[in-house]
Amino acid sequence: MKVLITGAQGMLGRTLQQRWGADHEIIPTDRTTLDITVPGSCDAKLASTRPDVVVHCAAFTAVDRCEGEAAQAFLVNQTGSAHLATACTRHQARLIAISTDYVFSGELDRPYHEADAVSPRTVYGRSKAAGEQAVAATCADHCIVRVGWLYGPGGPSFLHTILRIAAKEGPPLRVVDDQIGNPTSTDAVASALLPLLDGGITGIVHMTCSGASSWYTFATALLRQYGVDRAVAPCTTAEFPRPAPRPANSRLEKRALRQHGLPDMPDWQESLERFTRAYPKG
Repeated sequence: MKVLITGAQGMLGRTLQQRWGADHEIIPTDRTTLDITVPGSCDAKLASTRPDVVVHCAAFTAVDRCEGEAAQAFLVNQTGSAHLATACTRHQARLIAISTDYVFSGELDRPYHEADAVSPRTVYGRSKAAGEQAVAATCADHCIVRVGWLYGPGGPSFLHTILRIAAKEGPPLRVVDDQIGNPTSTDAVASALLPLLDGGITGIVHMTCSGASSWYTFATALLRQYGVDRAVAPCTTAEFPRPAPRPANSRLEKRALRQHGLPDMPDWQESLERFTRAYPKG
């Protein structure tokens, strides 16, 4: 199968290339080889490469920067996704678009499932929600895959930031303990995405690891796994104000996976253990 990946040099894109390269013909693209914001560029790329599937990882993901660069965020995350969806329809390519937990407000006291209404509180979340709508309205053979709290080999991610800071001497690390989510490895997502390549499943699928954690709990677990002796202290979100508000609850329920009879996502702690063994340097 020919699989074109946008944003192929990003963390998830790199993992997909590594994990799928032996079994599929991968067409990696980045901004230099496919600028999704330029009208006609997606159509020209798909016309020349003729992929069976497009996995759309490219996005403006700098959450805080999006607050001050809203026009650019919507250009990439909404307009760029619309360009790609139009090209996929024209060239009969299946589209798998990667989205985010930030499309939700984070105010529910339970995990969000796929049928919950989106309610983003940030420019990033609103632009990604608009991108989801563009994909769904434009390309019939689509699947929107929401991920969150992602980490993968080489980063950048929360895991890599904590490891870098913890390697230096200093007082206990202060890590937010009142935001909860599903820490998720790119390896787990790469495995879970494979059944979607063949088609037959459309709509929205949540794809985060099972089990929940706070950032504080995740930090203590990853430092323990990597054998880093550095104290960690819990703190509140209010102690670290950011331009873009973070969802207090980023947990995603994997209802669609069950409905389609697909394998469950692995437990986040098991995934972290496997990641630590496979990538001893992160």
